[in-house]
Amino acid sequence: MLKFNELKQIESVNGALKLRNQIEGIVDRIYSEGFDHIFYMGIGGTYASSMQAVTYITGKSALPVYVENASEYLTTGNRKLTNKSIVIISSVTGSTEEMVRAVSQVKELGARIIGFIDVKEAPLAKSVDYLISYPANEQLKFFMVADRLMFNNGDFSQYEQYYKELDAHLAKALVEVEKAADSFGEQFAQKHKDDSMHYFVGAGNQWGAVYSYAMCYWEEQHWLRSKSIHSSEFFHGTFEVIDRDTAVTLFIGEDEQRPLSERVANFLPRICSRYTIIDTKDYALEGISEEYRGRISHLVLHAVTQRIDAHVEKINCHPMEIRRYYRQLDY
Repeated sequence: MLKFNELKQIESVNGALKLRNQIEGIVDRIYSEGFDHIFYMGIGGTYASSMQAVTYITGKSALPVYVENASEYLTTGNRKLTNKSIVIISSVTGSTEEMVRAVSQVKELGARIIGFIDVKEAPLAKSVDYLISYPANEQLKFFMVADRLMFNNGDFSQYEQYYKELDAHLAKALVEVEKAADSFGEQFAQKHKDDSMHYFVGAGNQWGAVYSYAMCYWEEQHWLRSKSIHSSEFFHGTFEVIDRDTAVTLFIGEDEQRPLSERVANFLPRICSRYTIIDTKDYALEGISEEYRGRISHLVLHAVTQRIDAHVEKINCHPMEIRRYYRQLDY
């Protein structure tokens, strides 16, 4: 399999799960101190992961949680964000300009900042109050904070059992998803490698992943034109531009918003012959209880799309690391 190292991926996920004690200590301390609001803040891909976490919490808890775009915060601010707030961020390089500036303002305000920064010496790493440095697995790390917050708030009584299953089975289950999806990924890449436009549709904790996949992967890394559509909005504009030959991919997860995507799935065959449906229910996830599958649907989606990406990259002879403009020009 292309760009696939089973042992490395298992170690990576298990390593992220081992951060739980550290995350619990930080979240428990902040929760006991009290807070007014919780903000997940990001830009680009980290904004997408933030949207996922906030959607995830909103359906399960009354915690006052919000998503904040760093660039919007720099121009508009947010009166709800105060010195009593919690801000959660993530960054690979720790040097993204918008995030550095926004976090600097948040720190000056006095809010407490939890930062998942891969590079310990980066500017962002020096700005946060609680630093956790471990590469990749951003979505998993964000959700681990969310889960502990909900546990402390009395909204997740099955927390310990849930993480017992993740610790024992998640890493291997995601690897098996990739193996099962590899042939599909190659076929999908062959079919869509030259698309002039591709619509990606999804909802729930999948929505942030869909948003990110269209923008950060197909546009930024593959240089293929795409657009992300929330399943709830599909019938309020987008379906009027879908015809027989339009490329549409629908991601269906297993959380509360699944019915929104099922509605799209039921309609697409009536108007389109180039649609694809990727449903997390089609993957086994051995060892994960049925009741917990919806909580990790976004991770299953990522495992599937990694196989698509590996094959698109090879077929189009375009390394995903190459950028035309990002960090190449001043803008």
